[in-house]
Amino acid sequence: MRAILIAAALLTGVAPAALAQSASPAPAQAAASPAAPASAFERDRQSILAQAGQYRVHFDMRENVSFRADYDPLEEKLSGGSEIVRLIHDQGDRISLQHILVMEHDGQSIVVKHWRQDWAYQPEAVLTYAGPNQWTLTPVPGDQRQGAWSQTVWQTDDSPRYGGVGRWTYDNGLAAWTSDATWRPLARRDAVRNPVYDRYLGTNRHILKPDGWVHIQDNMKMSGRDGGEPIAIVQEDVINTYDRSSAYSPKPGDDYWAATKAYWAAIRDQWDAVIARDGGVRLAEVGETGAVTGAPLMDLAQQLADGEIAEGDAIARGRAVILEATAAR
Repeated sequence: MRAILIAAALLTGVAPAALAQSASPAPAQAAASPAAPASAFERDRQSILAQAGQYRVHFDMRENVSFRADYDPLEEKLSGGSEIVRLIHDQGDRISLQHILVMEHDGQSIVVKHWRQDWAYQPEAVLTYAGPNQWTLTPVPGDQRQGAWSQTVWQTDDSPRYGGVGRWTYDNGLAAWTSDATWRPLARRDAVRNPVYDRYLGTNRHILKPDGWVHIQDNMKMSGRDGGEPIAIVQEDVINTYDRSSAYSPKPGDDYWAATKAYWAAIRDQWDAVIARDGGVRLAEVGETGAVTGAPLMDLAQQLADGEIAEGDAIARGRAVILEATAAR
C-alpha cells in the first residue's frame, strides 16, 4: 500500500528528493506572522490559517527519560518530507486543514493524504481518545471553553486520532497554541514495534515562525495493559518543523485532492454521523495504518484518483467500510 511505503520512508529518516518547481502558481497562502487584528478571535483565526502552505517538514523524535529500570530510551529518529497543507473549509469558528505528502520515488511522483487538523472555537465537546479502540465525545466545561479552541486530529483515512483544548497566546513575540494534556493512540513508529507502552499522554504546541511553523509534542508514553491507572514508561519530545518551500511542485498533491475531495467529504460526513450516533467511536486499531479502515478507505481514494472507480461507487463502498467497522458487536 502506497501510504505504508511512504510512512516507512519517513520513519527511517529517508528524505525523498524534492520535485522540480512547476510553472503553475501555488494557491495563495496566509501570512506567516499575522498582525494583531481588531479582535482576539480574529487574531486566533489568522494564526490557524497561517499554517496552510507548502513546506519541507523535518521530523525529530527522541525518547529522553526512562521511568522504568528495565527500559532504555530509543535513539533519536530524524526524517523529513515534502508536505502541502490545504484549507478544506473556513466557517469562522470552524476551520479544517488537510495535510498531503508530495514525494518523489524513482522519478515518480507519489502523493499520500496525510493527517487532518480541525479547529473549533469555544467547543461544547471534543472527541478524545479513551483507550484502545475507543474515542469519546467529552464535554468541555463552560469556564474552560471561554476564548479556547479545540484541535481534533484525524488519521489518513479521516478516522479519529486525538483531540484537545487550548488557547492561543501572543507573549514574548510568539503566536502559540498550547493544548491540555490529551490521551493519544500509538503512532505507527511505535505501534509496529509492539512496545511495552500502549498509549501517550501528550501536550501539543503549535507555534508560528517567520518561514512557517513548528509542532512540538511532549509525550509521556504510558502502559495501561495491566488495568487500573496507566503507568509512565518514558518521556518523548517530538519536534516537527514546517519550513515554507518552493523547491518542489505541489501540483501532484493538488491534482489528487481535486480528484478525491468529494469522496473524502463524504467519508468525513460518515465519520461524523457515527460519532453523533454513538457519542464517539469504537474502532479497531491497526499498527500499520492506524485503524482497520485505513487500508480500504485509502485504496478506494487512490482508485478514484487513478480513474479506476466511479466517484459514487467509491463513496458508497467507503461508507459501507465505516459502518461495518463501527457496528456494535
